[in-house]
Amino acid sequence: MPKPKSARKIIRQELLWPTPYWYTQIWDFMRSETRVTFNEDFTNWILSVKEKEKSVRKSNRGGWHSKTFEMSDKKSTQFKFALETQKYILKTFKILGWKTENQNIRIREMWAIINKKDNFNVVHTHPNSLLSAAYYVKAPKNCGRFQFEDLNIAKRHSSPTIANKNELNMTVGGLEISEGDLLIFPGYLPHKVAENEADEDRIVISFNVDIL
Repeated sequence: MPKPKSARKIIRQELLWPTPYWYTQIWDFMRSETRVTFNEDFTNWILSVKEKEKSVRKSNRGGWHSKTFEMSDKKSTQFKFALETQKYILKTFKILGWKTENQNIRIREMWAIINKKDNFNVVHTHPNSLLSAAYYVKAPKNCGRFQFEDLNIAKRHSSPTIANKNELNMTVGGLEISEGDLLIFPGYLPHKVAENEADEDRIVISFNVDIL
């Protein structure tokens, strides 16, 4: 007896609530008149802050984690950086279908992290943040992957043996990062940064985005 036509069709697949993240290179910070990159200036500024402040303990294991930066001074390095990244945040809002007109979209808090060799960041989230971001001021080769973890905790404890790894069965995903990368992701998404295996420092500026 022949099978019904419907049984011979390929099963249709749809994705519910996919979890995106975005990344880009923002080398347009280059100051062509001096051939000195914004990253070099930013590095010097972060190091000057480090000399004045002790590290706070957050997700970092080893290394130095700054306090939250003051964002009210419009002439400050951090404020200028916030203005430059605003266009990427707005693009992300539009991709997500979020309203941008007449909305006070702001970087609510910003901080710096310096990880020396063998330093890393454990899994964490950024509560009460619509979006979070990490900008790599300095990222030598082998300085550690940025990794996301699946929100479905149950999948980590009970799942079939994987025959072919793909985006539907993976529990950890991420990317190798480079100097000048800006990574934007939902604040609720668990993430971590692997050990810095390089002899040079990994320097990152992170921030959270919200609507006031």
